[in-house]
Amino acid sequence: MLAAFTFNTAENLPIGLLDVISDGLRVSMPAVGLLVTGYGVTVAVASVPLAHAVRAVPRRQVLTGLLAALVVSSLVAALAPSYGVLLGARLLTALAQALFWAVMGPVAVGLFPAEVRGRVVGALSVAGSLALVLGVPAGTWLGRLGDWQVPVALLAGLGSLSLVTIAALLPTSPPEEEPAAYGTAPDRRRFGIVLATGALSAAGAFAGFTYIVTFLGDVGGFPPGTVSVLLMAFGVACLAGVTVTGALLDRHPWRMPAVAVATQAVGMLGLYAAGSRPVAAVAFLVLIGSALGPVFMTTQNAMLHCAPGRTDMALAANSGAYNAGIAGGAALGGLVLALAGVRATVLAGGLLSAAACAVLLAGRAPGNRRGRPEPAGP
Repeated sequence: MLAAFTFNTAENLPIGLLDVISDGLRVSMPAVGLLVTGYGVTVAVASVPLAHAVRAVPRRQVLTGLLAALVVSSLVAALAPSYGVLLGARLLTALAQALFWAVMGPVAVGLFPAEVRGRVVGALSVAGSLALVLGVPAGTWLGRLGDWQVPVALLAGLGSLSLVTIAALLPTSPPEEEPAAYGTAPDRRRFGIVLATGALSAAGAFAGFTYIVTFLGDVGGFPPGTVSVLLMAFGVACLAGVTVTGALLDRHPWRMPAVAVATQAVGMLGLYAAGSRPVAAVAFLVLIGSALGPVFMTTQNAMLHCAPGRTDMALAANSGAYNAGIAGGAALGGLVLALAGVRATVLAGGLLSAAACAVLLAGRAPGNRRGRPEPAGP
C-alpha cells in the first residue's frame, strides 16, 4: 500500500508544480508537461514487454528492484541540474511503475485466501487514491513553500521504507508457483472485453477530465479558488468510491465493473447536460470522482479471474491499455476543445464511457458467454 501510494504520488506530483519547475529549470510549460504525458505513454508501452522479460524472476526480487529504481530515480530527479536529467529520471520511474502494477497485484492477493482477494485489491486501490487526495496536494504545498525538489526527495524516503520491508519479509517462490499466478476462471473472450472496457473508459474519463478546470470556470462559472475545493471533493469521492467498491468486490466481481463504468457515463453525460447549474455540476463531478478509481480497480480485479495465462501478464496488459486510453482520451479532448469548445469534451467523454459500458454489458449477455472456462494453470 505504501509503495502504491508512493508511485501514484510520483506520477502526478508535477501536475501541481508545473509552473514552479518551469521557472526553476528555465524551460517552457509544454516541456514540463511532457514530464506527465511522457510518463503515461512510457507506462502504456512498457508494461507488457517488461512483465514478459521478468516472468521467471522471483517476485520479491522484482519488487525490490522496482523500488530501488524508484528511490534512485527520485534522488536523481531531486538533484537534477537540467531538464534533460529530470526527464530521464521521470522515465526511469515510469518504467518501474509500468512493471509494479503488473507484479504487485498477484503478489499481494496471493498472500490471502481467495475469498477475500477483492478486499486486498480494494486496500491497494485506497492507497493509490490517497496519493491524489493527500500525497499530491501535500507535495504541491511543500514544493511551493520552498523548493520543488524537496517533495521529490521525500518520495525516495517512502520508497526506501517499502523496499526494506518487502526485501526482508516477502516470501520467495518461483513466480509460476505463487497462489495467484493464474486466473481463477480463465476466459480469453472475457479478457478481451475487460481490456477494451478499461481502455474505452479511461479515454472517456480523460477526454473530459483533462480540461475539467476550464469547464468548471467557463461553463460552471466557478471562481479559481472554488475550483481547487471542487477538485479536492473529487479526490475524496474517488477515495470513497474505491473504499465502498473494495468491500463488494468479493461478492460481485463481475457486476462491479459495470456499475463503475455506468456511473462514470451518467456523471459525464449529466455534467454535459447540467454543468451550467452549480449544484448539479458539483453533484455530477462527485459522481465522476466516485467512479474513476473503481473503474481501474474493478478491471484489475477481473483480470485476476479471467486471465487466460499468467495474471501478471494480464494485469500488465490492462495497465497498458488503460494508460493508452488516458493518452488517447487527453489527445481527443484537446482536438474536441479546439473544434467545439470545452463543453463538448465532456460530451465526448460521456459517449466513450457509454460505449465502454455497452461493450461490457454485451459481453455479459447469456448468448455471448462461453460454454465453459479454459483450464487454469500453465
